[in-house]
Amino acid sequence: MDNEEKSGFGRRELLKLSVLAGTVAAGAGLLRPQPAFAQAGELSLKGKRIGISTAGTDHFFDLQAYNAQIEEVKRLGGEPIAVDAGRNDGKLVAQLQTLIAQKPDAIVQLLGTLTVIDPWLKKARDAGIPVLTIDVGSTNSLNNSTSDNWGIGKDLALQLVSDIGGEGNIVVFNGFYGVTPCAIRYDQLVNVVKYFPKVKIIQPELRDVIPNTVQDAFTQITAILNKYPEKGSIKAVWSAWDIPQLGATQALTAAGRTEIKTYGVDGSPEVLQLVADPSSPAAADVAQQPAELGRVAIQNVARLLAGETLPRETYIPAILANKANVKEVSKKLGIG
Repeated sequence: MDNEEKSGFGRRELLKLSVLAGTVAAGAGLLRPQPAFAQAGELSLKGKRIGISTAGTDHFFDLQAYNAQIEEVKRLGGEPIAVDAGRNDGKLVAQLQTLIAQKPDAIVQLLGTLTVIDPWLKKARDAGIPVLTIDVGSTNSLNNSTSDNWGIGKDLALQLVSDIGGEGNIVVFNGFYGVTPCAIRYDQLVNVVKYFPKVKIIQPELRDVIPNTVQDAFTQITAILNKYPEKGSIKAVWSAWDIPQLGATQALTAAGRTEIKTYGVDGSPEVLQLVADPSSPAAADVAQQPAELGRVAIQNVARLLAGETLPRETYIPAILANKANVKEVSKKLGIG
């Protein structure tokens, strides 16, 4: 048995991952078809009251999806009843209670920890109110508008493994496993890494927080760097969304440890700008389309109320932006 076979990761595997990373850089990755529906221009919510509930709007993704829903309800002639929980679970439950009491024609829930919101989504369904969601994997949702988080998680993990040459320690933020997209992306990272035995996730994993996400990530990464002062002792930092990635990138830059690469998901403009900077350790960020997710969720409400049958999930394409293609991706998505 040669050294390549013993390591479990040799030249052949590196070549395969390099080809994959090049394909993603060309923009071919993470583009998923979505079901064909009637044109949005044919839809109407005239005379309908639509409840819009969100866990918060402090993040680029959340705010874009939330505002797009409100605008789309108005565009289709309906009345939005929009409430923002400000990242407070107690307030989130209270606003769902209030929406249910108002008996809207439908409710759309944007994000939220499933164990917190699911009992109230069930109460809405039991009250005869159709429930749709954005990025919430609930059995009480008739339709969930989302990105393909399985594809996002897999392709981001493969990009990371390729970039670090299939070996090295990685730091992982895993603070929101109760949020369905974050859990899926994390699980896909673990699924990929287990096939590359020289890639190790440093234990204990870090816990990203809300609020003060950037500052907290900066502090935690600074502490990790003090424990691993040698260059090469850490190869990458991964997070399920890109605001911890922003704080981690800032910490690495401040410490002069830009050899460590960072990875995240969402496509926040400030993070894509860092990916575009050749000197920045931000290596990749999967750009979602939150405004489109918001619009499609409301269009699906209109379709449902018009008697159409909806699929369990509606997927909106996302694109992995890396150093090679970030300018093209930003231009394509109108970010920058």
